[in-house]
Amino acid sequence: MQSTVTKLDNNVKKKGFLRPDAYVLLFYVLIICAIATYIVPSGAFDRVKKDDITMTVPGSYHAVEASPINLVEFFTAIQTGMVKGAPLIFLILFTGGALAVVDKTGAIDTFLRNIIIKCKDRLLLLIIPVCLMFSVLGTTGIIVNSVIAFIPLGVMIARRLKIDAVFGVSLIYLGTYAGWNASIISPQTVGLSQRIAELPLLSGIGFRIVIYLAFLIATIVYLYLYARKVQKNSTKSVLGLEIFPNSLGESNEEVNNQVRLSAQQKLILAFASLSLVGFIICTLIFKWSENEMAGLFIFIAIGSGLIARMGANEIAKTFMQGCQKLVYGALIVGMARAVVIILEDGQLLDTIVNGLATLLTPLSPMTGAIGMFIGSAALHFLISSGSGEAAMLVPILVPLADLLDITRQVAVQSVLFGEGVVNCINPTSGVLMAILAVSGISYGKWLRFMVPLAGIWSILSVIFLIIGVLMNWGPF
Repeated sequence: MQSTVTKLDNNVKKKGFLRPDAYVLLFYVLIICAIATYIVPSGAFDRVKKDDITMTVPGSYHAVEASPINLVEFFTAIQTGMVKGAPLIFLILFTGGALAVVDKTGAIDTFLRNIIIKCKDRLLLLIIPVCLMFSVLGTTGIIVNSVIAFIPLGVMIARRLKIDAVFGVSLIYLGTYAGWNASIISPQTVGLSQRIAELPLLSGIGFRIVIYLAFLIATIVYLYLYARKVQKNSTKSVLGLEIFPNSLGESNEEVNNQVRLSAQQKLILAFASLSLVGFIICTLIFKWSENEMAGLFIFIAIGSGLIARMGANEIAKTFMQGCQKLVYGALIVGMARAVVIILEDGQLLDTIVNGLATLLTPLSPMTGAIGMFIGSAALHFLISSGSGEAAMLVPILVPLADLLDITRQVAVQSVLFGEGVVNCINPTSGVLMAILAVSGISYGKWLRFMVPLAGIWSILSVIFLIIGVLMNWGPF
């Protein structure tokens, strides 16, 4: 008996080593980056500020004195990451708090139950409108990092459809990022990159709409085929037998009969919905971000609690209980941010960018465009910010594109594709790692699900880049 227990214990230990916790995985990445600061030569580009954009100066790369990360700097980088990631961390926590208050009223559960009953045998009727709505919010840059706030709703839907947590996460996350990764008018990526490349704002929008639709259709079809497969046989889930790894979105009631929403529940849902619509409008007008959205969730929690006639103490207690459930998913944002801090403090990023530019110089237009895409994708593992990567790479690649006879529009799109394809598999992305931590999905199992779709996105990217080169996609 003891030998059997020992074997089981050893198996658990082996699995723990092969599938490390998300925090452990990022800690390994931090160690590798810190060691690299002792090996990789330090260097830097000169930078200039044009309007409100700080850009690298092409051809200005030069060696600088090495600044390897010591033990104290290594551990303080984690704390600094938490501080710099605070807006997103608190957004995640306050999302949990607000949803706990609204969920306690029964409004969300009743509403979702009625939707699920209507769409139970018509899965596409649920997937298409949800993905379309979130992709529009993603492609316009309205909801990107703040998509985390809606993940619990996706998992609730998946539970009631008896699919799995991966589908619930993907319905919201990949719906949004199918739009963001093939952005049409996002000011944070397309707008910024075109300004740096001195292209007319929103030029090439017609071809970008075609790209967006191709990414969205590919994502919807992939999600539908996966969901239908798991619905028919739950053992086909990438999560194995444990299709919902934690209690996120849990409900004790079965979805069998339609239940009418009470007047109070309708008022709560209308209040929460109008608050979110107000946020979207204010994002467009006043450029609101994660800070304002975090504050909005406090407002929604208090308002919903008062409509439900909950006492002040009950609202506060329920809100804090909701926050506590998402602490694990929130703090991982700081760990992911620490990776970039170590690379910046060790002055390695510019050395890597310079190496990429050197490799691309002798290529033909078509292979050069594909090389820019592959290089941008590789670099995005180190620079998880889309606007940050654009500000660093586009000033370097635009002169290179001119030399290789590649239009600047194609060069900009190659950077956007590179960033987009990697977004949803990047372990240094605070958004992705927070979503996985909140939903209880391991990074390894997410890769099993996501890598084929990332491959499809990559193929589409290469095809569209080749078409862009052949059609001399411009205006220049």
